[in-house]
Amino acid sequence: MQKELGFVQELIKTVANFLVNYSFQVLGALIILAAGVFAANAVARFILKLCQKKGQDITLAKFMAGVARTLVLMFAVIIALGNFGITIAPFVAALGALAFGASMAIQGPLSNYGAGLSIILSRPFVVGNTITVAGVSGLVEEVKLSCTLLRDEDGVQITIPNKDIVGQILHNSFGYKIVEAVVGISYGDDPEKAIRTIQQVLAAFENVAKEPLAQVGIQQFADSSVNIGFRYWVPTVKYFQTLSAVNLAVFKAFQSAGISIPFPQREVRVIGQGLPQDSPR
Repeated sequence: MQKELGFVQELIKTVANFLVNYSFQVLGALIILAAGVFAANAVARFILKLCQKKGQDITLAKFMAGVARTLVLMFAVIIALGNFGITIAPFVAALGALAFGASMAIQGPLSNYGAGLSIILSRPFVVGNTITVAGVSGLVEEVKLSCTLLRDEDGVQITIPNKDIVGQILHNSFGYKIVEAVVGISYGDDPEKAIRTIQQVLAAFENVAKEPLAQVGIQQFADSSVNIGFRYWVPTVKYFQTLSAVNLAVFKAFQSAGISIPFPQREVRVIGQGLPQDSPR
């Protein structure tokens, strides 16, 4: 029991001596860290606002603000450590050795960060663009160092590792996505009238892009119909909404214009006479 009491007393004495000798250093270090965090956030906000004011891309602006924030925090930590008389040279050497040893184990994340830096600097796409890559398509919501976030037409968020983007064939249609549709008309109807009707329907829709212009024309001469194809651009986030509304409007416009949409038909002819009445069945 005396041994435990002696240990507790020694511990209390050690803590008291530490507080007496280093209390001001600890308080100073905490103040420096708090000031560093405040300064880092202030610098990041300033750089972000300045880049937005200058019309810089939001992805590049966020990256620059993040780098500036990290640098200010690093300086604050260095100053706080110096308040205790601790030099950072041994820490730098240790971090270098640790990074060398861990690089083989984290090749995937490191390649994602490298690819993310390449995307941010080269900017093959920016936030708000519609891209198709790695078998998926969607509107770019955010570009991070490790991954890129997309939002498809159904509102589903898609996360793509950046290493799966760099070096791949990438389609960028900016904020729009193309709609390709086809409707058949009877061979007895006027195709020019049908084309004009579809053009009028598309022109009446606010979500259909005026540039590039919609393309409407005869796409195919099918067995039972003349197929009229039409292609137009709509905002990616309103893809299905606009597609359904346009198809309904085209159907109603054809009815009003007296243009028929035929359904497939087959004509069956029986060649030869029927079987004799007394023939076996």
